[in-house]
Amino acid sequence: MGRPYSEDLRSRIVAAVEGGVSRNAAARQFAVSVSCVVKLMQRFRRTGTVTPAARGRKPYALEGHETLVRELVAARPDLTLDELHQELGDRAIHVGRSSVNRFLRACGLTLKKSRFMRPSSNGRTSRLRARLGGLGKRI
Repeated sequence: MGRPYSEDLRSRIVAAVEGGVSRNAAARQFAVSVSCVVKLMQRFRRTGTVTPAARGRKPYALEGHETLVRELVAARPDLTLDELHQELGDRAIHVGRSSVNRFLRACGLTLKKSRFMRPSSNGRTSRLRARLGGLGKRI
């Protein structure tokens, strides 16, 4: 994402449109897109200013539930991401699975399962355990 246009350019665009120039003509004159001019005029009419909106990250969807998430992870450290997502949904906290993952990373929480906790449905854990069987004895 690029930087916002300068306030000087923004002011000149608004002045041109307010002076009777069409949005399309103003876009050509100032070498910006038509959508830029349209959005700038909408912003100007709504707020009365041409300054760009504040930029930055928006807050995490689970920010208000950090204590609960930490408690759930502490109580069951072998939770999978899907299980944690389901547990939150059961408590009427509906967010996307990727939102849960991003929030966990931001909080420094990880969901690490021991590879010997539960066998997977495809038998991968069983094969891995068989391959590492000899290594476990030497360590």
